[in-house]
Amino acid sequence: MPIYAYKCGACGHAKDVLQKISDAPLTACPACGAQAFSKQLTAPGFQLKGSGWYATDFKNSGSAPKPAAAPADGAPASSGADKSTAPAATPAPSAPSAPSSTSSDAAA
Repeated sequence: MPIYAYKCGACGHAKDVLQKISDAPLTACPACGAQAFSKQLTAPGFQLKGSGWYATDFKNSGSAPKPAAAPADGAPASSGADKSTAPAATPAPSAPSAPSSTSSDAAA
């Protein structure tokens, strides 16, 4: 339930009230009884800024995926990590190089 700040326009009495959102706003001042008790606009008590409070404070660090167990026959388990360490395929040359002359070409 939110806490609302109220202030009386007649006597200046201020009070914080814990109320449901669905409750009707208070209008009668508890100090003087005037019908000038109104809600005040206040800043929230917390700020969300930075990289995110959920990811830094409440994220469960124990839920990381565990590596697969090795098969019973003794063969190493294949995982995605093995693929990332393999060298990338070399690209085909983009243009053929100039032909070089060899001794067999000169004899022909």
